[in-house]
Amino acid sequence: TKHHLKKHKQKPFVCGSVSGTCSTLLFQPLDLVKTRLQTLPPSASGRVGMMAVLLSVVRTERLLGLWKGVSPSFARTIPGVGLYFSTYYSLKQHFFQDSSPGAVGAVLLGGGARTVAGVAMLPVTVIKARFEVSCGRYSYGSVTGALRSVCRTEGPAALFSGLVATLLRDVPFSGIYVMFYSQTKASTSASAPLANFSCGLLAGVLASLITQPADVVKTHVQVNSQLRTVEAIRCIYMGFFRGAVPRALRRTMIAAMAWTVYEQMMARFGLES
Repeated sequence: TKHHLKKHKQKPFVCGSVSGTCSTLLFQPLDLVKTRLQTLPPSASGRVGMMAVLLSVVRTERLLGLWKGVSPSFARTIPGVGLYFSTYYSLKQHFFQDSSPGAVGAVLLGGGARTVAGVAMLPVTVIKARFEVSCGRYSYGSVTGALRSVCRTEGPAALFSGLVATLLRDVPFSGIYVMFYSQTKASTSASAPLANFSCGLLAGVLASLITQPADVVKTHVQVNSQLRTVEAIRCIYMGFFRGAVPRALRRTMIAAMAWTVYEQMMARFGLES
């Protein structure tokens, strides 16, 4: 029975990791554009838009430059999304067994799963943000090299910079997302991939816009290790919605795709997602 339970717990991790791999590879350029927009100097931030940044990256760093930071993104999302879905599945099995969670239950499930995954993967999230900023600001050769370099030059605590802002962004996003997603899905009779994806899109847009200010703060704190969360809020309160379009597009598409792939794979394994 223990072996059976262990196998059951491994399946959500595998499903989550596969869905995370697909969505990261597809939508990494949007994440890079969002980070560049959020770290622009104040003098340029009002005049430079998403397409200008996109074209600038392609012009100066070639097309593959849009996938800069994809290795730390993979290092974060493959185990991170797997951990998120396996935690979500374990919490759902423990607290709700065969019943469907209500709105509050869905918020707590999503928020709880994201807290575990967010804290565990934060060091790689910090490295990912630094990989994505403009050329020359940080010159790391690899994810492991970057982790060692930050530990040596700034101390291990720097790998957890932006913890508060990350949790303020990710926990509400995931809680709101799971609530909107499960409630929308419950109100539609269809359970086909397209229906799941549509529910995911709607939930993603709403959750992304609500948590956008925390995302801007998180990026600034992780790229500038001397900056504290409160100082970052004070410095950038006028630019809280900078990078909102690429972030909303990316988060919405990633979440919708991740949940659709996860649910389809779980159904193939014969498990209730």
